[in-house]
Amino acid sequence: MSIERELSKRSQNKCELCSNEENLAPYAVLPAKNGDLQDTIFACATCITQIEDPEQTDANHWRCLNDSMWSEQIPVQIIAWRMLSRLRKEGWPQDLLDMMYLDDENLEWAKATNEGEDDEDKIIHRDSNGVIINAGDSVVLIKDLPVKGSSMIAKRGTAVRRVSLDHENAEYIEGKVDGQQIVIITKYVKKL
Repeated sequence: MSIERELSKRSQNKCELCSNEENLAPYAVLPAKNGDLQDTIFACATCITQIEDPEQTDANHWRCLNDSMWSEQIPVQIIAWRMLSRLRKEGWPQDLLDMMYLDDENLEWAKATNEGEDDEDKIIHRDSNGVIINAGDSVVLIKDLPVKGSSMIAKRGTAVRRVSLDHENAEYIEGKVDGQQIVIITKYVKKL
């Protein structure tokens, strides 16, 4: 059975965030762990647009999170936490955030995109051209890199998919090269 069909069944053919019944599509919650139902939600075009573009966020639309934040589905909880964090300066979202509980692993997943951090506190990862790298992005190595503690050399031109970010250092990202998880310095990569 396809992911879309499974999500439609799980959500009763409604947006898992706002309950809209039109323009629904699967939405992978980044950084996706498995690329399956465990890290995907069924969302309407309005929610997806506002999740992806903070400039288009309409705070009143997200009052629906008062209900959906209690979903049994972890990816729905993750998106609810991120949107409430983004909107917390409105007042009412902070009250909902104070009631919400995520275990440590899921809270780390929710914070992976740095949503809700003040702009001056955010650590911004940039590639060799100054382009912002986000969690879940793909990059390509622009230089042969010896891997410390190993005889392996990560070759120039190697694509690294679904990178994760170091939340304490803007110069470090992590990704898998030849099946091995390594730390990569951002000045040696270019975003795809």
